[in-house]
Amino acid sequence: MTVETYLFLKVAWWLLLGVLLLGIAVMMGTDMGVGAMLRWVGRTDVERRVALNVIGPHWDGNQVWFVLGGGAMFAAWPLVYATAFSGLYVVMLVLLWSMIIRPLGFEYRSKLSVPAWRNAWDWVLFVSGVVPMLVFGAAIGNLFLGLPFQFSWNLTSWYDGNFVALFNPFALLCGGLSLAMAAYMGCARLMMGTDGDLYHRSRNYGWWAGLLAVALFVVGGLWITALEGYVVVDAPSHGVAQTPLQQVVAVVPGAWLDNFAIRPWGWALPLLGGIFILAGTAALRAHRPVTGWWLGALGWFGVIGTAGFALFPFLMPSSSAPAQSLTVWNASASEHTLLWMSGFSVILLPLVVWYTSWAFYMMRGKVSTEQIESDEHAY
Repeated sequence: MTVETYLFLKVAWWLLLGVLLLGIAVMMGTDMGVGAMLRWVGRTDVERRVALNVIGPHWDGNQVWFVLGGGAMFAAWPLVYATAFSGLYVVMLVLLWSMIIRPLGFEYRSKLSVPAWRNAWDWVLFVSGVVPMLVFGAAIGNLFLGLPFQFSWNLTSWYDGNFVALFNPFALLCGGLSLAMAAYMGCARLMMGTDGDLYHRSRNYGWWAGLLAVALFVVGGLWITALEGYVVVDAPSHGVAQTPLQQVVAVVPGAWLDNFAIRPWGWALPLLGGIFILAGTAALRAHRPVTGWWLGALGWFGVIGTAGFALFPFLMPSSSAPAQSLTVWNASASEHTLLWMSGFSVILLPLVVWYTSWAFYMMRGKVSTEQIESDEHAY
C-alpha cells in the first residue's frame, strides 16, 4: 500500500468520525431533547405519555449511532480510545450510567399508575436526557483547552486531571450549546408527532432553545479566539505510521483560527451553522416542524463541522505535554485495519441510513391521547 493511500484513509476516517458524531448529535440528540423537555412540555401524565410514545418506536434504534461511534473510535483510532476511556473513566461511567437508566424509564414508568412512581421516572428521563448531551458538548469543549495526559516511552498514558476540572466554564458553555440544540430538535420532533397544547408548548420552547443555541454558538466562537491553540511544528510524513512521541507541537494564542486563515472557505461552516439554526427557529414559529427539524440537523452539521475544522489535525490535544498530543496522523490504526473497515462501512453504513429512514417512514404520523389511553402496551 502506498503512502498516499494511507494518508487518504486517515483523512477519510476523520471525516467518517465526524459523520458518526453528527449521527449521534442529530438522532440521539433528538430523543435526549424530548427527555430533557418532558416535564416542561408535558403538564399532565397523559401528555408526557404522548411525548414518550412519539419517540417510542425509534429511541432505542437511534442509539446505534452511539455504538457505531464507539466502535469506529476503538478500531480506527485505538490510541484515542484507550487514552480517553482510561483517563476520563469517571466521566465515561457517568455517561454510561445515565444511558443505562434511560431504558428503565421508558419501560417502567407506566407500569404503575401511582403519581409518585411516574413522577420519579420522569426525573430519571430528564437526567438521562440532560447528562449525555451536556457531557457530549463538554467533551468537545475540553478538546480546545487540551486534556492533561502524557505518555511514557512505551506509550502508556498517564492522566493528571480530575473530574471537576473537566466541567470548566468553557466546557459548560459547549455543553449548554449541545443541550440547547438537543432541546430544539426534541421540540421539533414533538411538534411533528403531536397536536393541541403539547404541540404549542413544544413550539414555544423549541423557538427559545434555538435562539439560545445560536447565542451560545456565537459566544463560544468569540471565546475560542482568545484561547491558546496547538500547532504541529515538526512531525513525520502524514502518510506513514508514527506515534505521538515523534512530533513537536507549539502552543500559540489564537492558533485555533489558523485553519480558517489558510482555507477561508472554512468560514462557511460557522456561518451556515448559525443561519440554519435561525432559519429552523423561524420554521417552527411558522408551524413547519419538519423543515425546522431538518434545518436543525444542518445546524448541527455546521456546529460539529466548525469544531472539527478548527481542531484539525488534532483529535486529543494534551495540555500536560503538547508534543504528545494525539492527531489524525499519529493516532490512527494500521493501513490494513482502515482499509478493511472502509470496506465494511461502504456496505453497512448505507444499510443503517436506509433502515432508519424506512422505520421513520413506516411509523410516521401523530400520536393522540385517545391512542395512548386505549393501548395497554403504550409507554
